[in-house]
Amino acid sequence: MSRYDKIIHLTRPQYDELPPMPIEDRAAQFSPFAAVVGYNDAVYETARLTDARIDLAEDEITALNESLESLRSSLPDEPTVKVTYFVPDSRKEGGKYVDKVGVVRRIDDLENQLIFTDGDKIKINEIIKVEITDPNK
Repeated sequence: MSRYDKIIHLTRPQYDELPPMPIEDRAAQFSPFAAVVGYNDAVYETARLTDARIDLAEDEITALNESLESLRSSLPDEPTVKVTYFVPDSRKEGGKYVDKVGVVRRIDDLENQLIFTDGDKIKINEIIKVEITDPNK
């Protein structure tokens, strides 16, 4: 004789004031539980890679300065340029290098930045490369 023989044939109790829970809702009871809130975000942030800032050599700085002077002299022609620059990461050390293609409106010597016709501004000390991409300039 089994210890459950007395209750094995009984039906589940039903209550008039409490209707049975739908199957879809019952499944929610067994869904995963995040005991440590934010843990997955922290793991993702730790695994996210950033680039280190490149320190330019003297000859690279000279070439960059020459490119900026060439850009400055061609500003009246509204040249299209491709600028590669560093964007620091807001959450961790490092950042990423991005390219911006556009028309430079002016070079702001006071704020030390390039100002594009679309309103974007790039700090000159973050720039590692400037190329004038207009084929006729």
